[in-house]
Amino acid sequence: MTTQEKERDDHFNRCVEFHGHRCPGLAIGFQAARALMDRLGTKRAPDEELVAIVETDACGADAIQVLTGCTFGKGNFIFRNYGKHAFALADRRKGRTVRACLRPNTLPSNAEHVVLFEKVRNETASPENLEQYRNLKEKRIQEILETPFESLFKIEEISLPIPPEAQIVESKVCGFCGELAKVDLLQPVAGRMSCVPCRLARHEP
Repeated sequence: MTTQEKERDDHFNRCVEFHGHRCPGLAIGFQAARALMDRLGTKRAPDEELVAIVETDACGADAIQVLTGCTFGKGNFIFRNYGKHAFALADRRKGRTVRACLRPNTLPSNAEHVVLFEKVRNETASPENLEQYRNLKEKRIQEILETPFESLFKIEEISLPIPPEAQIVESKVCGFCGELAKVDLLQPVAGRMSCVPCRLARHEP
């Protein structure tokens, strides 16, 4: 194993530790993060220097957080529910945004893997089935980790407004539930300031 491969595997293992298990989906996000950072010529962000936008809530999103340093809590990790294995990374200082989207048919379905996955999911897999499934899954992970970025993804620089840095907003008490909520999300309802859940419960827009 080369030094570069060892470094790659060490970084992937950090993602596995955060995510909880090894899987092809995590490997896709891992490779996407590496591809985006390579194209932008940037490193992991200690604060809000980068902004990540993910178009899936699947496993790969966790690898994006670990490698880029963009997190939901810092306000620079944005989820858009498009159901695509697509990820974008913006560099505030450079004013550039790059998007990577998984290419169709890059990872063709394996009939044996599909059958084994159903058995595992339905808890009908034998010990032998489980071993076969783990081996096939690990093989797929390695294929993803060893595939060149351009072969895995359509990578392009895009024009996208970069969101402003996160702002600290005051909280006030909702007039219905008595819980604190951000003032910019409170709205008047029946003479009282209402949080979003209380407005929805009263069928208010």
